[in-house]
Amino acid sequence: MALTREEMDRRMDEHFGFEARDDVEGVLRTLDAAAEHDIVGWPSGPTHGREAARPFYEALFADLADGQVETIRRLYGEGFMVDESLWRGRAPGRPFGLEGRGRPLAFRLLHVVEFSASGQIKRENVWLDLAAIIQQLPQETT
Repeated sequence: MALTREEMDRRMDEHFGFEARDDVEGVLRTLDAAAEHDIVGWPSGPTHGREAARPFYEALFADLADGQVETIRRLYGEGFMVDESLWRGRAPGRPFGLEGRGRPLAFRLLHVVEFSASGQIKRENVWLDLAAIIQQLPQETT
């Protein structure tokens, strides 16, 4: 049986909550054991399986801090949602290969998420506004 919009909202908000707390284990629990995890443009490409997503979250939580996600809009279908959000926080590490130097950062995200019948994320496809990130984290030239 497909999840309701409210159930999908709860599941996605739970996922974002674990991300806001840099809780790798919590985030991974929101994923199906065989989940496809695809951060578009991430060097390793899509991964398959909960544990295969771990390195991405460990790097993300080292590179970004104090993150808050503001949902702009959500669209729903049977067993899936599209979430447009704005991420705000700081970049103490090297997010997406750029020197953060602790600077403030904000960028839009687009998640396409499919849910299993049990309510776990079975596919997470994430598009982010890399142009905005590059603009806010200019690199020194020598």
